[in-house]
This record gives sequence, C-alpha cells and structure tokens, in this order.
Amino acid sequence: MRSEVSDPEKRIIIRLIKLLDIIAVTAVFGGVWMHFYASNVYRIPFYNKGNWVVIALFMITYYYLAHLYQGFFIHISRVSEIIYAQDLAAVLADAFLFAVTILLSRRIPNVLPMLLCLLGQSCVIFCWSSFAHRWYFAHFHRKKTIIIFDEMEGLEDLIAENGLDKRYDVIDTIGIDAVDQEYIAQELPKSSVVFLCCVHSHERNQIIKFCVENHISIFVIPRIGDVLMSGAQKMHLMRLPMLLVNHYSPTLEYLLLKRMLDIVISAATLIILSPLMLILALIIRSDGGTAFYRQVRLTRDGKKFHILKFRSMKMNAEEDGIARLSTGERDDRITAIGHFIRACRMDELPQLINILKGDMSIVGPRPERPEIAAQYRETLSEFDLRLQCKCGLTGYAQVYGKYNSTPYDKLLMDLMYIAQPSLAEDVKICFATVKILFMKESTEGVAEGQTTAEAGKPEIEESVGQESVRKTV
Repeated sequence: MRSEVSDPEKRIIIRLIKLLDIIAVTAVFGGVWMHFYASNVYRIPFYNKGNWVVIALFMITYYYLAHLYQGFFIHISRVSEIIYAQDLAAVLADAFLFAVTILLSRRIPNVLPMLLCLLGQSCVIFCWSSFAHRWYFAHFHRKKTIIIFDEMEGLEDLIAENGLDKRYDVIDTIGIDAVDQEYIAQELPKSSVVFLCCVHSHERNQIIKFCVENHISIFVIPRIGDVLMSGAQKMHLMRLPMLLVNHYSPTLEYLLLKRMLDIVISAATLIILSPLMLILALIIRSDGGTAFYRQVRLTRDGKKFHILKFRSMKMNAEEDGIARLSTGERDDRITAIGHFIRACRMDELPQLINILKGDMSIVGPRPERPEIAAQYRETLSEFDLRLQCKCGLTGYAQVYGKYNSTPYDKLLMDLMYIAQPSLAEDVKICFATVKILFMKESTEGVAEGQTTAEAGKPEIEESVGQESVRKTV
C-alpha cells in the first residue's frame, strides 16, 4: 500500500535516496582524484586530509548546483529535466575542481581522467534519476488537488503540459465567485493540495486559514500587491506589529559591492571573449550590414540609454514601424548567423560594454524599449514598478520565465527580485542563468504576426506551445 509524501518517515527515505545520488557522484570524482590527481599535489604539505578536503569541496559544490538547478526535485520534474540539471551541476563542479587542481599542482594536468570522471558521473546520474523517478511514483499517490481561480484560468492544462499531472490529481477547478463557506467546509477537505490563482485577499485569507488548520498544502499565485508586501520590513511600532513597505532602497554596501563586481566581471569577460566577439562581428558584417545593433532602452527611474547587441536580424527588420516580438525559429527576419547567436545568447555579449559603462548591471530586470513599455502600460499600469532598480543582462524573469511569458508574469518575477535585493540572490541568478543557456524553450517565440501591443493585452484567446495560459490580468 502506497503512503502519502507528508509522512515524516517517507520524507526521510526520500532524503536518503537523494543523499545516495550525492555520495555516488562524489565517489566517482573521489576515485579519479585519488588515482590520477592527488599525486600532483604531494610536493606541498597536503597528504590525506587535504585529499578529503578536495573531495568534500566537490560534494558541496555539486550539491549546491544540483539543488539550484532543481536536480533533486523528483516529485515535480521529468526524468530528462533531472538528468540535465544534475549533468550540468557535475560539469560545473568538475570544472571548478579541475581549476583547483591546476592551482594546487601549479601546472595543467591531464584532462582525460576528468572527462572519464564526467562520463562515469553521467552514467550514475542517468541510473539514479530513472530509478528515483520510477520509485517515487510507484510508492506515492497523486495528490488530490483543487484549483480555485479569479483572474487566471487554464492552470489544469498548464499542469498537464509540464508533466505535473503525475504529481497532482485535479479533482475540481472552480472560480472564486462560486466558492462559499459550504464549499470550503465540505469540498476542500477532500483534497490535500489547493492552488489559489490570483484570488483577492479577502477570499484568499479565508481559504488559507482553513487549509492551514486542516493540514492542506496551498500554492498561491500572487497578485502585484502580494509581491510588494513580500519585501516588507518587520517591525514594532506603538506596541503593535507592523510591516513597512518602501520603494526599492538597498543598502549602500550592497550597491557598492554590486557595482564593483559588475566592473570586474564585465571587464574580465570582455578581455577573455574579445577574440570570439571579433570573429562574430566579422561574420555578421558579411551580409553588408553592421555588426552591432543599437537601440534605446529604459533603466532605473525611466532613464534612457542605448543598448548594444550583435545584430541577429536583417537590416531594417522593422521598417514598417510596427514593433514585433520574435516568433523564434519561424521569424524570417532573423539571419542564419542570427539563429545561432540567439540560441547561444551570444547576441547579448556586447552588453558587457553597457555594464562596464554603468548603463546596466549583470543582474536586474531586462531593459525594455520606451514604445513597448508605453504599450504595456495601457493594460498594465504597474509596469513601471520594475524600473525601481538598474536593468540587467540577466534577471529573475529570464531565469524562471521565458521569452514569451506574459508581461504580467514577467512583472511579478521582476518585483520578486526587487523586493529582496541581495548579493546572494544575484549570485544564485548568475549560476541559474547557466542552466537556461542550453534550454531551447527559454527563447521560444510568440505567436506568428503578434505585435508588441498584442503581447501586452490582458486577454489571450488560446495558448501557443508552452505560453502562459493566463486569460485575464
């Protein structure tokens, strides 16, 4: 008989299975290190304790990256997603420890053993992912789920599209207008999970309190006000608990360190990648056009600047004056080299110059064109809230959303970043960006012929591929 995930004993078993993966992947690295690389550092006082330190360093690095890339989320991820996340974590952890080996041995050692290590780790990851995924869904029930929505429909379809129907058994989908006290008391106890989709605070709070009291898990898709409140400062005033909500106001130390890192990282990356950028510029110019594309964008407080990108479209791609989002591979405006540099994100490399100049930061909301922002504001008046901080090369919305995510969804994600700024979050987003570089769906285009204004409208009649199924904003 299968048991529910909430059972504490089963949770322990799941953690032990995840620990088995970490130990197995680390064991492969440890074996390669001891047999091929440890002897390279014996010229300094290192010995066995040092070897264990290196192996522990790999384990910590691999665990952090695999967890960041959701490589242990066997309950909500497909097998392919788990394998991809863990393989990427193993590649980066191996590369990091190979760099450590170079520093310790003061020479470049043979790279072949590390490649064999990665091959062995990939085999372990494949076997573990297949077993763990199959074991989990063989021993745990699908959770009975109720979806309650206000301004968003179609979540049931989105659950199925993302493979979460193996995890959640949707037994009812209902609008908040049809939810009364009788429904809450009689129907909610039949479920173990409730999704609340953009429900207003009054009705939502009643449902949340009932669910908490009855041990029902709740997933809440927030409204803009909820995200703004997430960054509130807890305090006590007049002997009362208070939440203080302010405009974006990070500490001076954070801004100074962030700017220093922007300068160091952008300058170093430009120097390292300058040969590649020169080659790309020459190839792009081969059609007789320019290598770079300059465009006016908005940054903090609505300040305008010229963003730099490698040109990926034909010259005068918008000569009709209508702003259009890319339709991805179907877009005939994109050149042959343009498809390649877009897929690898190389078209964004010149923005390192913008970062060095101070127009942008490495992490922040992506800068938008003034005319597009104006169109978005017609149906989404809060859109300018994302201009509270300096724009960035990568950001929360780019890591956790997609190119064709709705403006409302992107705004929510950008506000999540703005609400709680920290260097730790910036580092996390930078590492998470590596994962999406090789994910085709993150650059998926919008519907063919869709203009920017249409993309900003609150009503979408039907989803396109993996697009958001939000019906109204």
